[in-house]
Amino acid sequence: MKINDVIELDITAMAHGGEAVARYQGQVVFVRGALPGEQVSASVTSAPGHGRFLRASVIDVMRPSPDRVTPPCSYAGRCGGCDWQHIALAAQRRIKADIVREQLTRLGGEEAGRWDSLIVEALPGDDDGLHWRTRMRYAVNAEGRAGLHAHHTKQIVPIDSCLIASRDIGGPDVLGQVWPGAREVVAVQPDGPAITLPDARPGQARVTQRAVGREWTFDATAFWQVHVGAADALAHVVRDLLQPRPGEHLLDLYSGVGLFAGALVNDLGAGGRIDAVEGDEVAIRGARRSLHDAPTIHLHHDRVDLWLRSTGLRRCDIVVLDPPRAGAGRQVIERTIRMTPRAIAYVACDPSALARDIATARSLGWRLESLRALDLFPMTHHVECVALLVPAVSLDS
Repeated sequence: MKINDVIELDITAMAHGGEAVARYQGQVVFVRGALPGEQVSASVTSAPGHGRFLRASVIDVMRPSPDRVTPPCSYAGRCGGCDWQHIALAAQRRIKADIVREQLTRLGGEEAGRWDSLIVEALPGDDDGLHWRTRMRYAVNAEGRAGLHAHHTKQIVPIDSCLIASRDIGGPDVLGQVWPGAREVVAVQPDGPAITLPDARPGQARVTQRAVGREWTFDATAFWQVHVGAADALAHVVRDLLQPRPGEHLLDLYSGVGLFAGALVNDLGAGGRIDAVEGDEVAIRGARRSLHDAPTIHLHHDRVDLWLRSTGLRRCDIVVLDPPRAGAGRQVIERTIRMTPRAIAYVACDPSALARDIATARSLGWRLESLRALDLFPMTHHVECVALLVPAVSLDS
């Protein structure tokens, strides 16, 4: 097959990564813009020399799925921002749950059928899956127009509006402007007026966010959950799963600006302790600024794997793990479990990375006790999970 060849396909499933799956003359084809049960014609976009699979993009739907809808955004399919606007919102969540289950079974070693009742939960703060995103990074073309990259390319698609962005950063205040000389524009919607930063650098601006009954002030370039309802929702789920007890010692690993430390500090009380570890200096400065009133929180600017290797701490009671998309990895899982906590809450934005780390924990005598999945990224294939890991044999028995 060659690039731009047109092939007809019967779609059988959805794959992790957001593409649909079909076969053409026995070869796997990953298809952008299709749905299971559909018959489509698609243009080949990638034909790797190894021959193990093709990639293609839908150009016509001959037999549509009942879950197919007209995308609300005129740029859908052209820019690379939203890959699932053609899918009804309820079906998006059903498919995401299917993908999480498949990853847990195939990569995580979970028993088939164990998570059949898993659902992907909607969050407050979006309008039918739109206007939820409080942080946007727009690329700027040679004419100074802001936009988003086309799927898997460096081509910039100029846009006049972005329907998943909050209204103040997805409309003319940002996208109706010309940004001469800028390579990108970061737009942030905090709890207050929106901020736009051409070629953003740390130190240009601070933002204030409110979550879990606290006020957070940190650099505009620091990480904060992008869905308007995500910070509160994730903190509440972590708290519900861990059930923190007065006097316990918490490790908050990959702690960012300290959301989970701030959410759990009151539960642990004056006799408790939190060690929060974050490798990003900008984020740790925000944590110091926002958590200065909590003397039981000890902040450490270090890579998590290096800190775990060098710390003199030998045990803890509970752990929050919120690693980047690649996951925590075997070394971090092993060293965390070596501290014999009673429970680990693992916050994951990638179900395959989560599943691999669950498999590692199982090999060390732990098990997946419970799991919640949250729709932090409507109109895209992404999904957030919070897993509770516990020793396979209770430490309290």
